[in-house]
Amino acid sequence: MADKPLVMITGAGTGIGKATALAFARQGHPLLLIGRRIEPLNALGLDKALCISADVRDRDAVIAAIAKGEAAHGEVDCLVNNAGIARLAKIEDQDPEEWRDLIDINCTGVLNCMHAVMPAMKARRHGTIINISSIAGRKSYPSHDVYCGTKFFVHGISEGARRNMAPFDVRVIVVSPGLTESEIDKTMLNQAAFEFWSEGKRRVGAIAAEDVANTILFAYQMPQNVTLQELTITPTRQEY
Repeated sequence: MADKPLVMITGAGTGIGKATALAFARQGHPLLLIGRRIEPLNALGLDKALCISADVRDRDAVIAAIAKGEAAHGEVDCLVNNAGIARLAKIEDQDPEEWRDLIDINCTGVLNCMHAVMPAMKARRHGTIINISSIAGRKSYPSHDVYCGTKFFVHGISEGARRNMAPFDVRVIVVSPGLTESEIDKTMLNQAAFEFWSEGKRRVGAIAAEDVANTILFAYQMPQNVTLQELTITPTRQEY
């Protein structure tokens, strides 16, 4: 059994997920790293990391991955729900299949992972769930219509979960990054939306994924009786 408890991170192969995996690894935590592509997970080269190719949309695959991780390193003490995509567009301009991807990954994927760990956390009266949302979960942006909706969902479902889990000493935290250096722009398919996003990044800059990861780690390392319910982290020049 590991000296430090197991941390599960989804979308761990790139961007914020990758930076978060490295941050927790430096603190000596065993890790359960999940992503759709196994190569970036293995490339991290972390000794105490179990890397599993799984799609968060597949509830059975998520449950199976957790079972493997817990068999190796004990129960999941922290879930970092990071997997997500940014299919940005106006509703009327967007292929409805892109809505499905956004909702299935950004909403159902978050629920699948929460549902898989919450009963055990509740039973042992200990655990932390950190859902990675976006500043777009608090404010609406041009050509972000359905994406914003999925991130507003993350805030809403987290608030409900927090209320339900608080009596059992389980923390539910939302971290909402603004413009961040990551690979999420590679999931943008609409040219107008990509140009709007890119212009904003050019104008105000972007924070490093490592800065978001350190914020996540800080929130987790607070005493269990302290919950940083919602954290928004943006470039200083991002005024909206």
